[in-house]
Amino acid sequence: MIRLLVAAAAALLVTFWLHRRLVRATGLRGRWAAAADTVLIVFAVATTISFAVGDLFDPSWSRPIGFVGFTWAAVVFYLLLGTVLVALVSAVVRLARLVLRRRADGLPRRVIACASAVVAVAALAITGYGLTEAASPRIVDEDAHIAGLPASFDGVRIAFVTDVHVGPARGEGFVRKVVDDVMAERPDLIVLGGDLTDGTVAKVGSALEPLRDLHAPLGVFGVSGNHEYYVDDGGAWLDQWETLGVRTLRNERVELRRGDGVVDLAGVYDATAPAPYEPDYAAALGGRDRSHPVILLAHQPIQAEDAAEYGADLQLSGHTHDGQMWPLTYLVGFEQPVTAGWGDVDGIPVYVTRGTGAWGPPVRVLAPPEIALITLRPAA
Repeated sequence: MIRLLVAAAAALLVTFWLHRRLVRATGLRGRWAAAADTVLIVFAVATTISFAVGDLFDPSWSRPIGFVGFTWAAVVFYLLLGTVLVALVSAVVRLARLVLRRRADGLPRRVIACASAVVAVAALAITGYGLTEAASPRIVDEDAHIAGLPASFDGVRIAFVTDVHVGPARGEGFVRKVVDDVMAERPDLIVLGGDLTDGTVAKVGSALEPLRDLHAPLGVFGVSGNHEYYVDDGGAWLDQWETLGVRTLRNERVELRRGDGVVDLAGVYDATAPAPYEPDYAAALGGRDRSHPVILLAHQPIQAEDAAEYGADLQLSGHTHDGQMWPLTYLVGFEQPVTAGWGDVDGIPVYVTRGTGAWGPPVRVLAPPEIALITLRPAA
């Protein structure tokens, strides 16, 4: 309920700003002004409701509202960027006129109206593009070179899926598409990197039913992300995955055997998981046979900083979405050491996928969704 109140307050403030910039500042009057304000209010209500889909509201009837509301949130994001830019330009013009001791006016109303129209069209166009981009995750092929990789593991293909985020805007149909795409690649190992859902097990759990059809010779494994803990017990979500055939790694590791070779697969809870689910790197990585290469599953790239003490030959992470909607990519870089693709964190090679779904708005702009297909190779 607190989250819903915060969302409502934020929607109210944003709607007031857009009213000031798109209605008042442009000089709209009469029916046009009333129509614009009605649109702003209706979509603000839908956006507020979106934050409760999968938690307070059953997605079976409320997911269409969630899809529309969160899509509007993406439009609003770009409207805000554009209107703030127009307001800044107007303020600069006003300041320049003050310095020149002329009338302290900003941009003429006609110019503001034209600029605001351009901003509105651009926001709608960018969001439309982003909806299309987010709908179809692409397959991304990568090679991971690992020192001491047993010959029997050379060429092993890992399908890495993370950040699906079904619940408020997407449901079982999207999960089915992801599962079909993964199985079409016939991977040797499938790993799920967390943030599969947004909502409670009771209301959203059934959307993951297609995961039951994931199969691979070396198994299907998963670790939790941060969203598993937001509105439900993260342990309950991992228990749900287990019923679907996913072997969850809870601060532990398993031996993967192929021929006469062994590779360890370790997994930890998310960096922000609450008690009793805090990540324990010693439990997952400590006391192992160092002759076996180890692959660590950790939802956030920054977790490599804590894992470095124990060593890992490869860490697979998600979480960042590569910002999901440009220009947020640049902000993610302040929080995480790697935003997408390959990086080195305290000596651990880290691969970060952009994720398969989208959080909040089902929109991606210059950060396409992906299913990573990682092929293991021996280091030269």
